[in-house]
Amino acid sequence: MSGERTRRGPLAGVRVLELAGIGPGPFCAMMLADSGASVLRIDRPGPGGDQTGLAADRRGRDLMNRGRRSAVLDLKHPRAVDALLRLVETADVLLEGFRPGVTERIGVGPDACLARNPRLIYARMTGWGQSGPLAPTVGHDIGYLARTGALHALGRADGPPQFPANLLGDFGGGGMLVAYGICAALVERASSGRGQVVDAAIVDGVASLLAMPWMLMAQGLWRDERGVNLLDGGVPWYDVYETADGGWLAVGALEPRFYAALLAGLGLTGAPARENPKHWPELRALFTARFKERTRDEWAAVFAGTEACVEPVLSLHEAAADPHLTARQTYVTADSLTQPAPAPRFSRTPGQLTDPAPAPGQHTAEALTDWGLPDAADLIACGAAIQA
Repeated sequence: MSGERTRRGPLAGVRVLELAGIGPGPFCAMMLADSGASVLRIDRPGPGGDQTGLAADRRGRDLMNRGRRSAVLDLKHPRAVDALLRLVETADVLLEGFRPGVTERIGVGPDACLARNPRLIYARMTGWGQSGPLAPTVGHDIGYLARTGALHALGRADGPPQFPANLLGDFGGGGMLVAYGICAALVERASSGRGQVVDAAIVDGVASLLAMPWMLMAQGLWRDERGVNLLDGGVPWYDVYETADGGWLAVGALEPRFYAALLAGLGLTGAPARENPKHWPELRALFTARFKERTRDEWAAVFAGTEACVEPVLSLHEAAADPHLTARQTYVTADSLTQPAPAPRFSRTPGQLTDPAPAPGQHTAEALTDWGLPDAADLIACGAAIQA
């Protein structure tokens, strides 16, 4: 592609059409682009057509739109619909995040696209899925967590459910799920030669993330209550504790030897046995009082190099400067912005950061031409496409 940097990574050579959306869809496209796929984002015309809601001077800092080009097509224009279907003919993947039935009404649903390209992976990212009573309704991360049971499990036993921003639904159960689905479908296509539809629903993805609690409940080792279990704050050796300076420490001393290291670091030689749940309130009080005696960084120094599994709770800015994460280049600075590096890492075909987020329609003419549409200029002239 003449107007795009040479791509490298395990998905180099994979061509993706992304119908612009928000949240999990762009995050998935970012992951694909970071891993080498050539992603062409199809934005809508008009103010806010890129669906981010960002002012023009902030779009270049929209990290989830990094690594791809943007073309604007007015899919209310019949020639734009035809142009998109012609793009589909040479695409490997089409990624869309509209409510069920929207792309069908436009004329670019799975049947129309697979008729043009039987090898196409048609990936659909929604909250509720393509079927079921709630499929046509709107929703957000917090509601998907609530409906799947995940939200009920998060928080203190004596408090309300607590939600982890929108990380668990939109990105863990959503964007990563559809990225996995796309890659799995590409692997299957290598043997069958046929494309298929990937129905990725956030509720399905969040449910899959709950496999461990469901397993432990089946084994009688997990109660369907909040904050009373091994990994949800129910035990005092897997919790967070405030320090003298108002900072916090995360304690995860599950195994016996890790717990022994925790007690040694705290200087608690006469602590009651943790095997008896009746002792847990006393242990929690002991830990709470002891951690309040020093600052977060003082305790971090005490536990550095031990097996206590005690870590300081860092802010985002602190995390970006953390020695371990710096050594691994987990966070990098690109285009004057601190951002997460491509993940996961590949030994032979590493991913890369390429271009910053484009303005909507920044590459319309060159991208449509590179993707095999010789009439790109005519499409722009008639208003079916827009060049920024």
